[in-house]
This record gives sequence, structure tokens and C-alpha cells, in this order.
Amino acid sequence: MIQTPIPLLSSAYLPPVEYVAVLFRSPVAYIEVQDHYVKQTYRNRCVIATDSGAQALTIPIEKYEGNKCKMIDIEISEHGNWRHVHRQAFLSAYKQSPFFEYYADEFFSFFTSGEKHLATFNMELLHWVCKQIDLEVDIRTTDSYLKTEELPTGWVDLREAFHPKRSSAMSFYPYYQVFRDRCGFLPNMSVADLLFCMGPEALLVLREQSLR
Repeated sequence: MIQTPIPLLSSAYLPPVEYVAVLFRSPVAYIEVQDHYVKQTYRNRCVIATDSGAQALTIPIEKYEGNKCKMIDIEISEHGNWRHVHRQAFLSAYKQSPFFEYYADEFFSFFTSGEKHLATFNMELLHWVCKQIDLEVDIRTTDSYLKTEELPTGWVDLREAFHPKRSSAMSFYPYYQVFRDRCGFLPNMSVADLLFCMGPEALLVLREQSLR
């Protein structure tokens, strides 16, 4: 019997479809929270499909002492009233999507929860999304940092595999998007895009994606 590799992924704010496709293929996955926080990554950024194309939404973080800080210790800043800004961005982008009204109340409750730690906020959202789309995967967080060569047998290091500034090499299954007629299909958007546009059928999209 061929064993499915256990992926080790970086923490991500409503991660892109290619990231979630990895979870679809994996009964168990680990999220790295003991690494050093890296700016301008999916750790605090997601990308959604709007009427003018792809839009990045970034969670501001509190300043930390020194040059490095563990991801698990990173605290969310309230600078720029970002929770309201993100809420309005999601509302504007997805209020016309087929499943937005069904998920909106629970989804927006995360933005009023007052959670201060970015890693926890990301994990809670990821667990919630997986539950909504019936994605059965045991997602765990790391207790210590391991270099790639120190990982247990059967693990695959994907901590730096996905980055918003790099184009994906994957071929994406083109599902329905609200502004597709205007902007064309925008691949590899946040899983929030997939959830609001496809609802329960998001799992079918991930299945098709995993076959590519």
C-alpha cells in the first residue's frame, strides 16, 4: 500500500486553492507555527477575485523586538481598521455569489472574535472552511521547528512551496466565479473564493484539481 506523504505547510490566512488541494490529498497535515514569521507571504495575506481582478487583503501585525519572531508569537494589529476593511472587501466581491448568504454570518464572526494571535486566527479559519466543505483532514500544528533534513520519514516540506509573489506551476480547474465574464477565470484565489462560489461542490473542484 502506497502511503500518502504528510505535508508540512506554513500558516496561511485563507490560503489559495493549490494549498487546500494538498490538504484534500492528505489525511494528516501539519502547519508550521514554530518558524520565523516572514513578511509578504500567505501567512497574513489572501487574494480574492473582485470586479476589477485579483485583490490582496493583508492582516497588519504588531511590531516585534529584534529581526525575527516566531509565527506562533505574532500578534495581530488593529491598525487601519483592517477587520472592517476585509469584511467590506469580501462583501463587495461575493455578495452576488451563490453561497455567500449561507456562510456569511459564521464567516464574519471570526473578524469580530478579537483573536490576537495570527497563527490561531489562521488555524481557526482553516478548520472552519474544511468543515464547511466536508474536507476530512486531521490538521495539526508543530511543537518544534525541524529543518528539512530532520523531518520524519514520510513527511514532505511544503513550508515555502506557495507564495503570493510567485506564479503557480499548476493547471487549475476553472470553476464558476462571480466576475468571470468580466475578468476571465482567476486561478488560485483564496479558498474563500471557492467556498462562496461553489459551496458544497468545492470538494468536487478540489478533487478535479488534485487530478491535474
